[in-house]
Amino acid sequence: MTYNRRSFIKTMGITGAGVALSSLLPACGAVSKTNAKYKDFGLGLYTLRDQLHADPKGTLTQVASYGYKLIESFEGDKGIFWGMKNTEFKSLMDGLGMKIVSSHCDINKDFERKAAEAAEIGMSYLVCPWLGPQKNLDDFKRYADAFNQRGEVCRKNGIRFAYHNHDYSFMPLEGQLPQDVLMQQTDKSLVDYEMDIYWVVVAGQDPVSWLSKYPGRFRLAHVKDRKKEATANEKNAFVMLGTGSIDFEKLFSNAAANDIKYRFVEQDTVVNATPMEAVKANAEYMKKLTV
Repeated sequence: MTYNRRSFIKTMGITGAGVALSSLLPACGAVSKTNAKYKDFGLGLYTLRDQLHADPKGTLTQVASYGYKLIESFEGDKGIFWGMKNTEFKSLMDGLGMKIVSSHCDINKDFERKAAEAAEIGMSYLVCPWLGPQKNLDDFKRYADAFNQRGEVCRKNGIRFAYHNHDYSFMPLEGQLPQDVLMQQTDKSLVDYEMDIYWVVVAGQDPVSWLSKYPGRFRLAHVKDRKKEATANEKNAFVMLGTGSIDFEKLFSNAAANDIKYRFVEQDTVVNATPMEAVKANAEYMKKLTV
């Protein structure tokens, strides 16, 4: 089964109040030892969506062999735990020396059950992966209210709630940036944010500036690179880490980036290689990061 990201993210939003929720320069220098703080880097499983659907256990076994220690899942048609019970999935992770930290999920369906199941196996986060562009800022304010509600559910279960951005929330709407509205209208004791660095760059924004503007709010990150020759409006320009235009050494060496606790590699599309080959190559890059 081939997963289409647009189809997937359309099912991952929330419904509320009548609204359907549907500059870093390239671095070419050598890198050496890995910062001990981030020796345990993670993988966003969306990269391997088709492989997981066919053979989840075999796919995860191969991922572990490349050095990934942390996993961020997503909710496909087999669920967050890929046809397994939450406890069975945890046992698989334990046996592979990995830990499932978080998962993207449909936060409008059975959310309390998902929060309880996540907490039962020691997960830290449930994440809303997508809202979609909206007509006005009031829509984003309503979504912020919904995030606070989901955050309260997570708090009661001993985990955290987060929102994962795309480019649209960093693009002007009614004279403001929706990302500002979301962050200012959500309770920081209930809602964290997962910075997708790629999409911040696509929107023409500086990730470090946002990390500095909202200290302590971006606790997770998607680490993905963008091809050097990409045009300003080109969105599907994913490349393997270290071959594109985003200087991750520079970004992560900034003190503001210390707030990021979890780094997940993700590559939405792969060309001239298989997704698993990209996962392996990206792991080698992460092992060499010095920050």
